[in-house]
Amino acid sequence: MRASLVLKMGQQLTMTPQLQQAIRLLQMSTLDLQAEIQEALDSNPMLEREEEGAEHEQLSLADFNSNDNPELSQVTHSHHEHSTATQAANDSQENTNPDYPDASASEWADQIPAELSIDTSWEDVYQSSASNLPASNSEDWDFTATTASNTNLRDHLLWQLNVAKLEPRDEYIARTLIDAIGDDGYLEESLPGLLEGFMPELQVTLDDLETVLIRVQEFEPTGIGARNLGECLVLQLKSLPSDTPWLDKAIILCQKHLDLLGSKDYQRLMRAMRINEDELRSIVQLIQTLDPRPGSSIETSEAEYIVPDVIVRKDKNRWVVELNPEIAPKLSINSLYASYVRRADNSTDNTFMRNQLQEARWFIRSLQSRHETLLKVSTEILQRQIDFFEHGPEAMKPMVLADIAEAIEMHESTISRATTQKYMHTPRGIFELKYFFSSHVSTAQGGECSSTAIRAIIEKLVAAENPKKPLSDSKIAALLEEQGIQVARRTIAKYREALGIPSSTERKQLL
Repeated sequence: MRASLVLKMGQQLTMTPQLQQAIRLLQMSTLDLQAEIQEALDSNPMLEREEEGAEHEQLSLADFNSNDNPELSQVTHSHHEHSTATQAANDSQENTNPDYPDASASEWADQIPAELSIDTSWEDVYQSSASNLPASNSEDWDFTATTASNTNLRDHLLWQLNVAKLEPRDEYIARTLIDAIGDDGYLEESLPGLLEGFMPELQVTLDDLETVLIRVQEFEPTGIGARNLGECLVLQLKSLPSDTPWLDKAIILCQKHLDLLGSKDYQRLMRAMRINEDELRSIVQLIQTLDPRPGSSIETSEAEYIVPDVIVRKDKNRWVVELNPEIAPKLSINSLYASYVRRADNSTDNTFMRNQLQEARWFIRSLQSRHETLLKVSTEILQRQIDFFEHGPEAMKPMVLADIAEAIEMHESTISRATTQKYMHTPRGIFELKYFFSSHVSTAQGGECSSTAIRAIIEKLVAAENPKKPLSDSKIAALLEEQGIQVARRTIAKYREALGIPSSTERKQLL
């Protein structure tokens, strides 16, 4: 085999560091973006937050708006960047070597005296308080953040065990039982299985476990430590006043006939308990006041909030879409540090500052690109789904990522990144941008209907059905066909399960 040189021509995409950073910021969620911005502020001295009251440059996106829809107002960028940052970004784009000094800044820097006068003292700056929490009358004060405690079920039960004053041996058994209780409050292991874990020298018997379990089941919340749903409900029923109507019958039902109630076989249930329909209705109403998962009432965790990236609102009969100004702080280039960079200086310090200045400019440009892309996508979604905002989910139109990509002349993968983990605040609630994309189903008139609209119609039909005679999947398909929407029964079942709606048999109610 002889070696030879061959000249070929071709095209390939080179992922520059700037492009990689822009793509990475685009696919980040709001919380990840805020952490990334904070990390950049901590590591790069050239970046700084803009002060309140500074002059901001308004980024107009009129080119992104549709002139065909009179109800859609002109969109403006609510998260403005500082003029210094914008100018710095433009400088980095126009010059291959961006680290040239500003003449006025250089002259101003040369006039700085060697020593500055001291107009403050340490006592004027240092705060004696060791806490960095805001004052209680401050706008930043959050009562729940300073008072909430993540108390779990196990700690709550152990606290009650400490005040129960059991014998050391019984206390050890009780701790073992508490460790076997799950987050929902049920005993997750059988007593014979727990018995095998005790050391033989303790001489623990099954009767000992039963006795201590009865003590643990006296703890709050009522129904804790039950081995099954029937026992959990019986424990709660026995804690009610003895004169509670239908209490005895409810206990019998939970002890012996709970499976019939679960399968909603009301006829067999009434024959087994020798009661009529009105009496069964009263008993079921009493059981429905109980908590089938008592442990969940103790589990407390910090609330997780969704921060919307864009806000859609109606202003004077015109729909407006804008970026949430709280998703990212306003950044700019520190003009003082930037003025120290010298173009012809190749020293280590100057090279470091020059690189930091270039990275800061790239970061700001990447943020601007992210905001512009997100606003373009959101504006196009608003234009295409205007009926949803006016009339609700039943008016949702079928739409895929390729439709938005073609409209705003971007790649489909970019649209996917811009809509993943991004949320839109609307008068109808907060939705992920992915929510507005759905496949289509053909209609009898030859048109198309969104699968999201079909789900909304199914929810509406189920909500309005007769609880004693719920709609079957076939009946729902027939009702949709009357509206001109052709959907198979299997598709109805798939949509219903995706919505978390039980089958017609499980939805059947006595009340």
